[in-house]
This record gives sequence, structure tokens and C-alpha cells, in this order.
Amino acid sequence: MSTAVRISEKLVSEAKKYSKIENRSLTGQIEYWSKIGKYAEENPDLSFKLIKELIIGLSELDAGETTEYTFG
Repeated sequence: MSTAVRISEKLVSEAKKYSKIENRSLTGQIEYWSKIGKYAEENPDLSFKLIKELIIGLSELDAGETTEYTFG
């Protein structure tokens, strides 16, 4: 379900630039930033890089792109 929200033109402008670079839709870019911010607030000790890698890993898991890890 989608919901309309008001955001500043400045944020929209920035999101448009980054969405082109990252090959995302405008909505996708804003959702991505929102997700990163939420995870950062919930886990203040994690770096941006680690949060980004966790999001990628969760996405791969949801898509069924998993392989068994072999220790040693």
C-alpha cells in the first residue's frame, strides 16, 4: 500500500541525482535512504558500509540467492 507524503524540493532534487547514479527510481532512492537511516538509528555502532552490506545480503536471501558457507 502506498501513501502520499510531502517532502522538500531539496530532498527530491538530491534524490533525483542519486537515483540516476544508483539506477533506482526516485521512490526507490528515497526508500533506500529511509531504510539506511532506520537501520543506523537502531544500530548506532554499525558503519554505513556494514549496513549497506547487510541490506544487500538480506536482498539476496529474499531472492533465494544463497550458498552454503564452508568453514575452514
